[in-house]
Amino acid sequence: MISNSAGQTTETLGFLLFPGFPMACLTSAIEPLRAANEITGRKEFAWKLIGESAGPVRSSAEVRFDPDMVLEEARGLDYLFFLSGPSANFEDPRRSQAQVRWLDRSGVTIGAFSGGIFPLARTGLMEGRRCSVHWCYEAAFAAEFPRIEATQAAILRDRRRITVSGSGAVFDLMLRLIEERLGRPVMTEVACWFQHPFVRDENAVQTMPVAGAGGTETLLPAPVRAAIALFADHIEDPIQIADVAGAVALSERQLERVFKAATGQTPLRYYRLMRLRRARQRVIFSNASLTEIAQSVGYSSSTELARYYAAAFGIGPREERRSLAGQRGLSGAMPPLSEPRRA
Repeated sequence: MISNSAGQTTETLGFLLFPGFPMACLTSAIEPLRAANEITGRKEFAWKLIGESAGPVRSSAEVRFDPDMVLEEARGLDYLFFLSGPSANFEDPRRSQAQVRWLDRSGVTIGAFSGGIFPLARTGLMEGRRCSVHWCYEAAFAAEFPRIEATQAAILRDRRRITVSGSGAVFDLMLRLIEERLGRPVMTEVACWFQHPFVRDENAVQTMPVAGAGGTETLLPAPVRAAIALFADHIEDPIQIADVAGAVALSERQLERVFKAATGQTPLRYYRLMRLRRARQRVIFSNASLTEIAQSVGYSSSTELARYYAAAFGIGPREERRSLAGQRGLSGAMPPLSEPRRA
């Protein structure tokens, strides 16, 4: 926190940009802060774009941003947020991670938006802390960081660590910071400036799509939500549909009927696609072998995985990994998921 010429304190946020960072997260952070400054007529918030080295950084939308400073020179920050895709790494890990650790010791709150949780976790600063991980990265994150507790929270604050799942939640976080500094009336006015429909509580879970149904999980009937939760708990060790039906107090036939009415798919097909999409995260965002990936989602061999994978996505895992070899880490998101083929 720094003082301006009038003696007022200004809260300063630093945004550490890696190549391919999600531009929407950056604009979702800066715009509400700018609005708060304009509404109050004071520079309550300041922000700095930070690069590991000098020179422009290209976003996921191919727009280039010129950092205000390099990481080694970062001073006077209250917050430092990592913005990147999941494959991002420091060019000089030893020096850059040492600088981030120094900022942490200096009292700076450290955080990450979207895929930025990956390079942040690689610094070791998330050990013993819980974090928010976007649902499309959860399998890859769990495989690389099995000792870090990942949650489905949209925003998670844990002892000077703030992790946020995606750009909409970033906007919510900024509204919270505005409210804490300037009060609820200013926060509400900022939200209304942007016609932001609602402000999520920090314990709100991420919104996740229902595969192939064009809706979200929150809109599903309770037995279907409960069944999906059981599926999610049994990715590596597949559970029988009959056992799931019993756990949600329905017959297997009843479960299939309500499940298909809600999602357009049978429970078995939905479950298989859930496992395959977890596998796809690791194919795209990790260097794990296909055998390891197959076993992590309950298949006995990479051959079995490849057969179902190709049927679902129209391309085998080996071919998809090869086709994305030059692109991983650039976009920070999985390739578009068209309606999967019948698996």
